[in-house]
Amino acid sequence: MNVPVLTCTNITKSYKNGFPVLQNFNCSLPAGKIVGLLGPNGCGKSTLMKMICGILVPDSGEITVCGQPRSEATNGLISYLPERTYFNTWMKVEELISYFSEFYADFDDDAARRMLADLEIDTEAKLKTLSKGTKEKVQLIMVMARRAKLYLLDEPIAGVDPAARDYILQTIVGNYNPEATVLITTHLIYDIEPVLDEFVFMGYGGQIMMSGVADDVRAEQGKSLDELFREVFRCSKSY
Repeated sequence: MNVPVLTCTNITKSYKNGFPVLQNFNCSLPAGKIVGLLGPNGCGKSTLMKMICGILVPDSGEITVCGQPRSEATNGLISYLPERTYFNTWMKVEELISYFSEFYADFDDDAARRMLADLEIDTEAKLKTLSKGTKEKVQLIMVMARRAKLYLLDEPIAGVDPAARDYILQTIVGNYNPEATVLITTHLIYDIEPVLDEFVFMGYGGQIMMSGVADDVRAEQGKSLDELFREVFRCSKSY
C-alpha cells in the first residue's frame, strides 16, 4: 500500500480574533503528482502551507508527511517556497548556494548551478543588485534543487514576467523527485494549469469546492480548470 506524501485530517485554524481560516480541512496527496491548491485570496492556502512545514500550529487536527506525524523530523522531507523572498540581500548568489549545501543534505549543487546558468544569473552578484523577479527565480531554484519528498510552492509565478513563467514551470516539472509531490498555490490558474496532475479548488474556511485529476475533469466537463474555477466560485459565496 502506497503511503500518501501528505495527509491533513480535520485541520482547524483561527486567527486571534476568532475568525476561522480553516475548519475541518481534509486532504490526502499521493506521491509523484503536481497538485494545484487553487482558491481566492484569503481562503487559507498560505496558512495551510505554513502549518504543513511547522511555521504555524493548527488549533486541532493532524498533519502527516510520508506517514509520519508533522514534527521537526518531517521538516527535512519538505522544501518550502514562501510567497515572499526571505534571503539576506547582502549575500551573493554563490554564498546562498554554499548556505543551502551546508544546511540541507539533499541539496543538489550541480542542479542549482545548471538552472542558474540557464537563466544567465551571475553567481557572484549580490541579491540586492537583482530585480525582484530575478530574486524570486533564485529562491525557486534553491528550493527545487533539493531532493525533497514534498515541495510546497506558494505563488511561484506571481512575481515574474510572463516570458519567464514557462521556464519556471518547466523547472518545477523537470527538477522534482518523481517520487515526491509538488503542492502549488496560485491564482494564476490559466498559466499553471498545463503542469498540474491534480487540483483542489479551496473556498473560504478550507471548504473543498471541487477536486480531482485534471485531465479527467477537463474531459468530463469540456472546460479548462480556469473556466471551471471561475464558474464554481461565481456560483458560490466563497468568491
